[in-house]
Amino acid sequence: MIIFVVFLLGAITVWFVRRTINKRSLEQVFSARLSNDQRAIVRDQVPITQRLPWELHQRLEGKINGFLHQVEFHGCNGLEITEEMRLSIAAQACLLVVNTDQWYKNLRTILVYPDAFKSREKNSDGYIVSEREVVRLGESWARGPVILSWAHSQQGAEDDKDGHNVVIHEFAHQLDDLSGRTDGVPVLESGQPYSEWEAAFLHAYDSHIKNVESGRKTVIDAYGAQGHEEFFAVSVEVFFEKPGQLKHEVPKIYKQLAILFQLDPVSWDSADD
Repeated sequence: MIIFVVFLLGAITVWFVRRTINKRSLEQVFSARLSNDQRAIVRDQVPITQRLPWELHQRLEGKINGFLHQVEFHGCNGLEITEEMRLSIAAQACLLVVNTDQWYKNLRTILVYPDAFKSREKNSDGYIVSEREVVRLGESWARGPVILSWAHSQQGAEDDKDGHNVVIHEFAHQLDDLSGRTDGVPVLESGQPYSEWEAAFLHAYDSHIKNVESGRKTVIDAYGAQGHEEFFAVSVEVFFEKPGQLKHEVPKIYKQLAILFQLDPVSWDSADD
C-alpha cells in the first residue's frame, strides 16, 4: 500500500512538472517574434495582416509561433509543404484568435492538398444511410485534422476583400467545436450573453434562408443556408474581409462577432470597398 501511494505521488509530481514546463514553454513561444524573413512572407502572402492595428502585430506573431510549434503540416498528393504555406495558413488561422484567449487546443495536424480534393460524405434520412463522393476546398474535423486545398487557401489570402477565405472558414469551425459541438455557437467571451447571441444569429439565419430561397444576393454567402454552423463560418469570413458591408446589412451579427473576437475590422485603415 505504501509503495502504491509513493508511486502515485511520484506520478502526480512528474505530471505536474511536465505540465508546468509545457505551459512555460508555450508562453515563451507565444512571446517570441517572427524573423524578418518570416515577417516578410506573412506580409506578402496574407495582406490582411497589414490592416491590423499596430498593437496587434506582436500578438499575431506570437500566436503564429505557437501555432507552428503545436501543429504539423502534411502535404497530400505529392505536395511538398513550404515555409510560405505554413506561415500563410498559420497567419490566417491566428487572425481569429489574435486578440482573445481562445486557442486551437485540440488541433495537431493539417493536411494540405495541391487543389480541391475528394471526400466521402454520409447522409441519412432516418432510415437509409447513403454515401457519396464530393469535391471540397476544405474540411474541419472535431479535434482535427483540418484539411485544405493550398490553391484555394492561397487565393483566399491574396484577395482579402472578396468575402471568401477557406482557411478562415475552416478555423471558424474549429473554434465552434471548442464548445463541444459544431453548431454555430462557439465559446462566447466573458460577459457576452448567450441570449443576445442566439437572438441575433437565429433571426439573421432565418432571414438568410428567405433571401437564398428568393434568389436575393446578400453579403453573407448562400452556402450559409446549409445550417447554423455554416452560417456562422461564412459570417466570420465576411467579418474579416467585408466588415463594412456586414455591419451595414446585418449589424447585430457584426456586433456579436466583434465581441467574440474582440476586434473591430471596420475601424482598420484599409476598409473593404
